[in-house]
Amino acid sequence: MSGWSPLFMAGANTVEEQRARWERKRSRTAKELLETEHKYLEQLDLVVTFFVTILKAKGTLKPAVLETIFGPLESIYSASQVLSQHLERRNLGLGLENFCQNLELYGHYAENLEQANKNLKEQLRKNKSFRRFKKLQESRPQFQGRKLEDLLSLPLQRLHQYKHFLRDLLENTCPDCAEYQELAKAVKSVSEVSQWVQDVIHKRENSLQLLRVQKLLKGQKTQVLTPGRWYIREGWLLVVPSKGEQLKRRMFFLFSDIFIATKTCHPLHPLNSNKLECRAVYPLHQCVVDKVFGHTQSQGGVLSLSFPHKTLLLMSSDQEDINDWYRSLTAAVRQLKA
Repeated sequence: MSGWSPLFMAGANTVEEQRARWERKRSRTAKELLETEHKYLEQLDLVVTFFVTILKAKGTLKPAVLETIFGPLESIYSASQVLSQHLERRNLGLGLENFCQNLELYGHYAENLEQANKNLKEQLRKNKSFRRFKKLQESRPQFQGRKLEDLLSLPLQRLHQYKHFLRDLLENTCPDCAEYQELAKAVKSVSEVSQWVQDVIHKRENSLQLLRVQKLLKGQKTQVLTPGRWYIREGWLLVVPSKGEQLKRRMFFLFSDIFIATKTCHPLHPLNSNKLECRAVYPLHQCVVDKVFGHTQSQGGVLSLSFPHKTLLLMSSDQEDINDWYRSLTAAVRQLKA
C-alpha cells in the first residue's frame, strides 16, 4: 500500500465517502418509509376493524354495497402489513417483490372510488342505522376527529408517497447492490400505476366539467356529455361583428372537438335566469385559427376562427388572456387533426 500514489488514495477516499453518503441517506429514507408505513397501517386498520369487519358481521349493508364502498381496501391493508414486516426485518428486496405484485390493487381502488363515494352518500341518506353506526364509530377516540371519507382517500395519497420514497432509495443505492434491480423495478411499477391513477382522476374531473357545463346550458338541445370529449377551458370574449354593429359579449366553451358560443339568459326568466343559451356549436376539425393584429392599440388582441361557412373574430382587452386562448385553440385543432 505504501507504493500507491496520493492521487489514487484521494480517489479511493472520495468513492468511499460517496458510498457513505449514499448509505446515510438510504438509511434515513428507509427509516422514514417504515415509520410512515406504520402510520398508514394504523389508519387503514381503523377502517378495516371499525367499519368493514363489523359491518360484515352486523349485516347493516348488503354485501354488494359493502364491496362497492370499500373495494379492495382489505387486500391493500394485507399487502401493507406484509410490506411492513419485510421492512422491519430489513428484507427490502423481498418486500418490494411482494409489493409490486399487489400494486394493481391501487389502480382498481382508484377506478372504484367515484362509485364508492356515490354509494356512501346514498347509504347515509337512505339507511338510518348505517348513518348512526358511522357517527358512533367516528366518535371513538382512535379516530381523533377523522371521518370515514378522509380515510378512504388514504391509499391514493400513500401511492404518491411510495413513488417518492422508492425514487429516493434508488438514487442512494449503489448500482452494484443486490437490491438495486428490485428497486428499479419497483420504481417503474409504482410510476406506471401512479399514471393509471392520474388518468382515472383526470377522466373523473373531465366528466364533472362536462356535466357542469351541460347543466349551465338552457334546455337539452346541445349535448355536451359525449364519450371521448374533453373539456379544455371557458371564458368571456367579445365577438366583433362583420358589419358596423356593437361588440357582443359571449361566453365560450372550448372542448377537444367543438367550440360553443353562448349568451346569458334574461335575468328575469322564471327558470333560466342563471343559465346560458347556446348560440352556436363550431366543429374544430374544420377550424383555422389566426391572430389578427392592429385593432386593439397594443392592448389585448383579436383572433380569427375560420370555418367553411363562417368566420369568427374574437377580441379581448387582456393580452395574456387572448394569448392563452390562441394557444388552447391551436393545440386543440392540431390534436384533433393529428
